[in-house]
Amino acid sequence: MPELPEVETVMRGLQARLEGRRITHAVVNRPDLRWPMPPELAMRLTGAVVTGFRRRAKYILMRLDSGWSVLIHLGMSGRMNITPTRPNTETKHEHVVLETDEGWRIGFVDPRRFGSIDLVRTADEDAHKLLADMGPEPLDDSFNAARLSEALAGRRSPIKAALLDQKNVAGLGNIYVCEALFRARISPLRLAQAVSVAGTARLVGEIKATLREAIAAGGSSLRDYVQPDGELGYFQHAWKVYGREGEKCERCADCAGIRRIVQSGRSTFYCPRTQR
Repeated sequence: MPELPEVETVMRGLQARLEGRRITHAVVNRPDLRWPMPPELAMRLTGAVVTGFRRRAKYILMRLDSGWSVLIHLGMSGRMNITPTRPNTETKHEHVVLETDEGWRIGFVDPRRFGSIDLVRTADEDAHKLLADMGPEPLDDSFNAARLSEALAGRRSPIKAALLDQKNVAGLGNIYVCEALFRARISPLRLAQAVSVAGTARLVGEIKATLREAIAAGGSSLRDYVQPDGELGYFQHAWKVYGREGEKCERCADCAGIRRIVQSGRSTFYCPRTQR
């Protein structure tokens, strides 16, 4: 599943082609994905000017001049394709297609249909049922050591589970939690309430740094966001522990190897020697 940096990268790619442009044509090819599509989706999109974008956690909000926002979730296998309008080439599993006044075609492709698209009034974005209970954005100033310490107080779940709880912090996923915990030298097995004040401050800093580095690796131009086949793809990132079971970590000359365990049905990668 795309994580926060990947969603941010996709959003920036869409922004580069859609912001300020008018949608001249919109087609919805099926009535539902994970949930039913808004029946008026094509009508709301056709003729609208895209005024801006916002990412909330792993959701993309595309704002229209009509006062409506399109809420997009990529799900497990969703992706966005950007190609010239002509030739109008269809892609398998393409469920929504937009065409712009600048001659670009944007397709939402989702083979497994775990993604979703909804409409919400722009003024009511934060009240949408999928966003209403979320915690602070990890890259915002509102996410700080004091706020995280408050969220962790009394929590007897492992720190990794607490960080994946969207009510504590929005948008963190499995990969980048593993990476941030490694950088902060905190074991994913440690109880959330047992993380020290200093450890919490260190963890907040490493979460922000890890996400910023991953987003920066996504590129700074449209050419970086859009692959030759038109797909708005995800970047490769040099993970320090994730997916590296048995390899030596970068800290230990005689490391016994990065360990993989399963927590709440998800793989966790960490260095038992340096993460306590």
